Amino acid sequence: MPINPPFVGSIESPAASSTSKQVGSEFYIPFPISRCQSLKLRLSKVMFPRGADIRLVSSHPEVYEPCDDSFALVDALLADRGNLLNHQARFCMEIGCGSGYIITSLAIILGKENSGIHYFTSDINPYATRVTQRTLDAHGVHAEIINTDIASGLQKRLVGMMDVIVVNPPYVPTPEEEVSCEGITASWAGGYNGRTVIDRILPVVDELLSDSGWLYMVTLTANNPSEICLLMRKRGFASRIVVQRSTEEESLHVIKFWREGVDDVKDGNITSSLGTWFGTK
Repeated sequence: MPINPPFVGSIESPAASSTSKQVGSEFYIPFPISRCQSLKLRLSKVMFPRGADIRLVSSHPEVYEPCDDSFALVDALLADRGNLLNHQARFCMEIGCGSGYIITSLAIILGKENSGIHYFTSDINPYATRVTQRTLDAHGVHAEIINTDIASGLQKRLVGMMDVIVVNPPYVPTPEEEVSCEGITASWAGGYNGRTVIDRILPVVDELLSDSGWLYMVTLTANNPSEICLLMRKRGFASRIVVQRSTEEESLHVIKFWREGVDDVKDGNITSSLGTWFGTK
């Protein structure tokens, strides 16, 4: 399966040697990605120096387990780790926590021993909230877990507070009626162009993010990510692609958004949403 050159903690091409290797403080895993179950089995033999231990991630038949998109989002957080640490976040949130792999990884990347950071996570699937709790407990991480649709009931309480939000949304294009399905279907059914849930998430994120808050979100090429960036641009957000990854089934982009004019000096690889997608700096 073709993928781009690895980020920290990501996976090298099949041409690499048969054992993992360390370069400086970065670890590279040389085997290729195949299917999710195969990848999970292979990763269970490797202890990443950063991120959640895949062996400790809980599961349930009705909960989406870590797969290519999950790993791409964590790779993006790892690739931007220096900026995240300098960001000195106090409040972080994952919308749609699933297995808890991503919010747990974020806490570990930021230093789970840092008791000054408060973590929140939500999911419409009640099975996912229970699985996430087990994953967090297995890693010694604490987060407030809410069983709700996106952030329903939380906006008034958390408005303008979040310094980091991470989202691996339901982005798969499906018939609109599948969007309202329960269980695991809710984790991937994205409606027309895979945008129905994404378009509901964007204004909520705008409300929840602090003035200096950052959003990391997974998108699919079919979602028209350039249009998403333009929509966020109208809300005052700049953006850049942190990770691009192609698999046999999909082409993924992890995009970072921040309020334009804020933190532009801190982040060394800044481009506007227009520049990111249309080739200008």
